[in-house]
Amino acid sequence: MNYCDLAPPYIRAIAPYQPGKPISELERELGISGIVKLASNENPLGCSPLATIAMREAIKTVALYPDGNGFELKDALRERYGVEHANIVLGNGSNDMLELAARAFLAAGDKAVYSDHAFAVYPLATQAVGATGISVPAINYGHDLKAMLKAATEHRAKLVFVANPNNPTGTFLKAEELLEFLRALPPQILVVLDEAYNEYLPEECRYDSVPWLRDFPNLIISRTFSKAYGLAGLRVGYALTRAQIADMMNRVRQPFNVNSVAQAAAVAALRDEDFVRRTNELNRRGMEQIEAGLRKLGLEFIPSAGNFVSFKITGAARMYRRLLELGVIVRPIASYDMPDYLRVSIGLESENDKFISALKQAIEEEK
Repeated sequence: MNYCDLAPPYIRAIAPYQPGKPISELERELGISGIVKLASNENPLGCSPLATIAMREAIKTVALYPDGNGFELKDALRERYGVEHANIVLGNGSNDMLELAARAFLAAGDKAVYSDHAFAVYPLATQAVGATGISVPAINYGHDLKAMLKAATEHRAKLVFVANPNNPTGTFLKAEELLEFLRALPPQILVVLDEAYNEYLPEECRYDSVPWLRDFPNLIISRTFSKAYGLAGLRVGYALTRAQIADMMNRVRQPFNVNSVAQAAAVAALRDEDFVRRTNELNRRGMEQIEAGLRKLGLEFIPSAGNFVSFKITGAARMYRRLLELGVIVRPIASYDMPDYLRVSIGLESENDKFISALKQAIEEEK
């Protein structure tokens, strides 16, 4: 028999999330070395030195189960953001927060709203619980909040996903735009504000959404330690929300979903503000370097508030493959309905240089 038939139709219809190609896989495929990976928006500085020390200490207790409630990490988040433990949900990366929100509040027949060209996990999390996703056309590859508001109210959606900045386009919504949207949205519709790249925002774009929790009881703020904090391999994220919402999310959360090493590293990383500052400065310089290189090559790109840039190029799939052969891993984003674009993460200066040189060579070979 075909055991796939035992799964519900909405599960069989899921196209699994495709992560960025790892360096080890490309080494096996092409037998090359010196590869630069600029595909997964990782921190090129690595992680905080304080987090490294904390991890070494935490390894001593890996024979024991982690704190299932994550007391120390929640306390560090309480100290940082002025919220209570009851307002915090911990997860295996912020991806876990998106899925927990869907599992806790969506069921078959319910509807969730998100934007075209937004993070692939929004439709995946929605579909995995049998709910229906409504993708709203974007404006200049960014969220059209007025259209999303209309879709959410007309379709009586239960949940709306908003990414700021958005991945993979890097587009940014101003605080005033988000507040206007939240004020207009019926309070029975939950909003997941995905701020995975919040720490990368340029100074002129920064805003603080945490105080909004007092005024909008339907708001869920999702953040991660995978990006600016450099803990992608440990998988630790968190959500800030009203206690009632957090309670429901915690009911469907896996026990011990954040391991002890990850918890210890996240506590230390959260307190290393100097590392985050250096990360932000490196990203700003790298963004200028990448944008200048793309302009010199005559390529169109989407201005980004994150740590990556999506650029338009003829024969994107072919160029992606050629860059792999030249030892540079970027991200094709055809699955986001952007078949003519590639996304490149900001790396170290030398890594950015290698990308620009390889891209120039690939373009010249096409002539």
